[in-house]
Amino acid sequence: MRAAGGIITRVSGDGERQTLLIHRPRYDDWSFPKGKCDSEEESYKQASLREVLEETGFRCELGAKLEAVEYVDRQGRSKRVQYWEMAVVDGQFAPNDEVDKIKWLPFDRAIDRLTNKRDRRLLEALDKAA
Repeated sequence: MRAAGGIITRVSGDGERQTLLIHRPRYDDWSFPKGKCDSEEESYKQASLREVLEETGFRCELGAKLEAVEYVDRQGRSKRVQYWEMAVVDGQFAPNDEVDKIKWLPFDRAIDRLTNKRDRRLLEALDKAA
């Protein structure tokens, strides 16, 4: 299964690098916004921007392409998620069917809050690349 997502980052007023985490009540986890490509024709870039907008309410611009993460999902399907670093252009979060809350956290606290090891490794790699 092809999927894409974003690691949304910003720099706080005191110069601290932060990232946005989403809480998905269906799984009771903290993660990054991501989701399936709608079709074979939808590119990873298009899917990542669409999924981030749908889950967070934020329209973003793409930054650096990050590594893809591959794993077997809960239904036993092989999944490949391509990520990009992103920055918010505009928008506002409102709870929805998939995401009930968001948190902006400094990278070190976000790494501790993320539920999945693969997400923690991805954020650690992004932090080291800066």
